[in-house]
Amino acid sequence: MNIKVIIGAVAAFVLIVAFSSAYTVDETEQVVITRFSRVERVSQEPGLKFKIPVIEKAIIYPKNLQEWDGDPGQIPTMDKTYIWVDSFGRWKIVDPVLFFKTIGTDSRLAIPRLNEIIDPAARNLITSNRLIEAVRNSNRELDTLEVFDTGTGDVTIDTEDVTERKPSTYTIQVGRSQIDALILEQARDKLEEFGIELVDVKIKRIDYVEEVRKSVYARMIAERKQIAEKFRSEGRGEAQKILGDKELDLKRIQSEAYRTAQQIKGKADGESTRLYAQAYSIDPEFYSFKKTMEIYAETLGKDSNLVLSTESELFKFLKGYAGER
Repeated sequence: MNIKVIIGAVAAFVLIVAFSSAYTVDETEQVVITRFSRVERVSQEPGLKFKIPVIEKAIIYPKNLQEWDGDPGQIPTMDKTYIWVDSFGRWKIVDPVLFFKTIGTDSRLAIPRLNEIIDPAARNLITSNRLIEAVRNSNRELDTLEVFDTGTGDVTIDTEDVTERKPSTYTIQVGRSQIDALILEQARDKLEEFGIELVDVKIKRIDYVEEVRKSVYARMIAERKQIAEKFRSEGRGEAQKILGDKELDLKRIQSEAYRTAQQIKGKADGESTRLYAQAYSIDPEFYSFKKTMEIYAETLGKDSNLVLSTESELFKFLKGYAGER
C-alpha cells in the first residue's frame, strides 16, 4: 500500500514538473525565458517548448500589431486657434529582450511610454503649423463648405458657389499627411530604445474647442440664412418678372383679339351694307316700303296718335292705305 502511494506521489510530481516545464508559443506570441530575472533565451518560433521548472520563467509578449489610442487634447495651432486633436497609432515589440529590460513583464506597461512620446510629438507638429495645414493635404479646390483659419487669426467661412469659388489665398506647404509622417518619424526613433517599433501614427479627429465651435456654427447658420434670403429674393424677383411677362402677354393677346374682332365686325358691317345696297338697287320702292313698315311697327302702338303732314314721306303709305279703305 505504501509502495502504491509512493508511486502515485512520484507520478504526480513528475506530471507537475513536466507540466510546469512545458509551454507553448503561439503564432502571435514571442516568449522571453528568464532565470533569476536574467534573460536566458527568446522563443519566437511557434510550437511546444520546455524550460527548467521553478528556476526559469516564461514571459509572453505579443508579436503582432498592437493598438495605441491617444487621449484627445486641446492644442493651439501656429495661428493661435485652439483645437481638439485625437490621434491613434499601431506598434509592435520587435526586441523582446530590450522591452523586458526597459518596460517590464507586461506589454500594457508600454502604453504610458507611448503616451509620453507620441503626444508631445503630435503637439509639437500641430503647434508648428497653421490649422489649414493639419486639415488639408493639397491645394485642390474644395466642392464643399470651407471653415478654417487662413492665417489672420479669425475663422472664415467660404460660402461662394462652387462655380464662382475663387482660388484659396493660402498655399499648402506641409499638409496633414506630412504632419502624420513627421509625428511618426519623431516618435519612432525614441521608441526604438524600448524595443518597440512604431508602425503608423494618424490624426483621427480635429475639431474646434467648444467656444470656437459655437461661434463657427452661429456664423455658418447666419451665412446659410443670408444665402437662403438671397435665393428667396432672387425667387421673388423672378416671380415678379414672370407675372409681368404674363400680364404683358395677356394684354397683347387681348389687344390682338380685340383688333381681330373689330376687323371681323368691320368686314361683317361692310358685307351687310353691301348686301343692303345691292338689295336696295334691285327694287328701291320695295326697300322703301319695307323700311317704312318697320318704322310703323316701332313707333305706332295700339293707342298711338300720330300727326303727319300730307307732304310727309311717311304719310304716303298711310294715305294709300286709307284711300283703299
